Amino acid sequence: MEIKGEIMNISSIIVKARVENIEDVKKSLEDSGICDIHFVDSDKGIIIVTIEGKNVEEEIQKVRILEALPKVISADMHMSYCEEELEEMMKDIETNNSLQEVNSNKPIEEINYFGSLKGKY
Repeated sequence: MEIKGEIMNISSIIVKARVENIEDVKKSLEDSGICDIHFVDSDKGIIIVTIEGKNVEEEIQKVRILEALPKVISADMHMSYCEEELEEMMKDIETNNSLQEVNSNKPIEEINYFGSLKGKY
């Protein structure tokens, strides 16, 4: 995500609260001004929010603020996206032809898999 020429990180956070406190926690999250609420499951005590930051440190600071809100049981970062990091990975993929090799007709036994394209593939 880019705002006014600045690259930003965006992360989804799963906030958990007791079912009976979900409305209070939702209000606290809204009042915090540091997140956007996208989903509320009142029956399970789960709220999904997103936060933005200039870097990981800023995002972690925001997660800690959310964790410290009254009646919040936990606030865990679930997924993070950084446009700059994605661009670097795409350049690396183009440079070393990892996908081309994986998409070849090579027998599966000859392909090493390390869990991600970042670790080669």
